[in-house]
Amino acid sequence: MRIAQVAPLWERVPPPGYGGIELVVGHLTDELVKRGYEVTLFASGDSETLAELKSVVPRALRLDPSIEEPAVYELLQLGLVNDMAKEFDLIHFHTGLTALPLIPMLKTSVVQTLHGSFTPDNYKIFDRYSNLSYISISEAQRRGAPHLNYLSTIYNGIKIEDYPYQAQPENPPYLAFLGRICRDKGPHKAIAIAHATGLPLKMGGKVDKVDREFYEQEIAPQIDGKHIQYLGELYHREKCQLLANAAVTLFPITWSEPFGLVMTESMCTGTPVVAMNLGSVSEVIAHQKTGWICSSLEEMIAAVPKAMQLDRRQCREYVEQFFSSAKMVDDYEATYRQAIEEKIVLNGKLPNPIRAMP
Repeated sequence: MRIAQVAPLWERVPPPGYGGIELVVGHLTDELVKRGYEVTLFASGDSETLAELKSVVPRALRLDPSIEEPAVYELLQLGLVNDMAKEFDLIHFHTGLTALPLIPMLKTSVVQTLHGSFTPDNYKIFDRYSNLSYISISEAQRRGAPHLNYLSTIYNGIKIEDYPYQAQPENPPYLAFLGRICRDKGPHKAIAIAHATGLPLKMGGKVDKVDREFYEQEIAPQIDGKHIQYLGELYHREKCQLLANAAVTLFPITWSEPFGLVMTESMCTGTPVVAMNLGSVSEVIAHQKTGWICSSLEEMIAAVPKAMQLDRRQCREYVEQFFSSAKMVDDYEATYRQAIEEKIVLNGKLPNPIRAMP
């Protein structure tokens, strides 16, 4: 099978630090190559991959301050994909809404993984193209647009071997927060939990331009370098150390997170997660086994000492069973076959298997 993977251009594949979509695309692409598929990755030119790389930009857009209109390069990428479409048996988009108008014109089988959430604005275009073939990353994600043509739900997977297991947390204990420093991710709530529990908090994550005011007004004044530490944007090894050595990872989101890769990354190192029950949280955490699912800030504060008593080995084994990159690719392989079969049926090359049944 000849497969095209189309990634966003904002970050490279895989990302050096923060970037959930690009990390997943990287794992998926390389594993498909290892399984013998001919894979072409459309991504930024600085991406690192086992596949053949095609790009319209030399490096991730976020690293180039001279670029004022990223949409131009996204459209150039779509043009390149369109030019090469006949070379593939299947094209897999990870680019959100930008590819939707192009997809109906392609004769190649196409699937699109939805990595974000639905808003009143983007819902309008997804509704317009509701009959395309979509893959959700959680059942919770589907609630924003339940009528779309979903082929499957496939949870994001991580490479287990990339996350060293830590049987015991660092002593004295601390809390960890990892994610973009923005209101949606709840770093301000993580700080409140740290103050309430008396445990120090170590935070890692990038600050985008759009979130700079939030950081400077609500986060920076509380950073003292001792009880509340901000470590900046972290590379993979630093991220693993932060999570693995923590007693508990906090996930105090304030929005309906479609997946939340940080939860699986933390549990994979052995560190349980205390999270707000929004979005996919109840699908990712095993309540009172690998973490604590809470409905309020007060519940999160009360759950921290309970979560510290959980079996860290069980956290690791849970991720190995349900959220490995190998399982993710197994699921994508099955969905690819389904998408190609359905495309053939629609093109009239095979009898419809549903109508052919007695």
